[in-house]
Amino acid sequence: MGNRGMEDLIPLINKLQDAFSSIGQSCNLDLPQIAVVGGQSAGKSSVLENFVGRDFLPRGSGIVTRRPLILQLCFNKAEYAEFLHCKGRKFVDFEEVRAEIEAETDRITGSNKGISPIPINLRVYSPNVLNLTLIDLPGMTKVAVGDQPLDIEHQIRDMLLQFITKESCLILAVTPANQDLANSDALKIAKEVDPQGLRTIGVITKLDLMDEGTDAKDILENKLLPLRRGYIGVVNRSQKDIDGRKDIRAALAAERKFFLSHPGYRHMAERMGTPHLQKQLNQVREYSTSLGWTLRSVSRALGTRWTQRSCRAVPKSTGSSTSASPSSWSR
Repeated sequence: MGNRGMEDLIPLINKLQDAFSSIGQSCNLDLPQIAVVGGQSAGKSSVLENFVGRDFLPRGSGIVTRRPLILQLCFNKAEYAEFLHCKGRKFVDFEEVRAEIEAETDRITGSNKGISPIPINLRVYSPNVLNLTLIDLPGMTKVAVGDQPLDIEHQIRDMLLQFITKESCLILAVTPANQDLANSDALKIAKEVDPQGLRTIGVITKLDLMDEGTDAKDILENKLLPLRRGYIGVVNRSQKDIDGRKDIRAALAAERKFFLSHPGYRHMAERMGTPHLQKQLNQVREYSTSLGWTLRSVSRALGTRWTQRSCRAVPKSTGSSTSASPSSWSR
């Protein structure tokens, strides 16, 4: 199944994820998905914001992503966002999207930087995106801070493994270039579940922050710790750029210029950068051909869970049943 199949499949997966979320169930079916993993400050948030072309993710020190964020990108002429838990409301101000993510996170986890496996479903419609569905997961950490539970490292690890252990999960392992690749938290955990590197894509960030005279050419040429799908380098905005409100479009132009002008990367410039990464993810054929389920089995499983929940929710004495659609988006 080629890219046309991908275009058809992604909306279907989105609907299934939404349907399970709307009835309060985790989707344990082996759905094809792309999970984004990395250590804190690896640059995960910047990679995702570059995909969207907007600042919309919470930022700060410590663990910022504290619930899985199922981010559904949908190509559309009009630009706006919707949350599954905010039925019928369209967000056109992406600062409000960020505030809603923070509020909805705190609603479940509290304000003590704890984590929860209950996902937040966010759909972004934009003329600047390719159809993609990604799951942003909490950044890996070593030390509990503040009121966090002492076993926060293990809690995050367990959550990540719930997603990336599935054979149908493509792992986007985000690692900063100014860190020894052998010490990459993302690549370490990816290797545990994907020892042959068959379903892992390495994303190398902060290439512009490497010491003068050094580069990551051998990594990007897949010579060190080779992965079947290889590595793609990206250049995100610096904290100074973010604080100065540097436009993401300007940042993408600067990224392009960086790869074209850098002596170590110019020969591979066409295979580097955020736009290339988006295209690669959108065109992964195995993402569509590795389906280990049929629409009939999915429908049966979803219908069973919906019926079970409805029966629990309705008192037996009423003799009635609840009839509602599991899908709760406004569209």
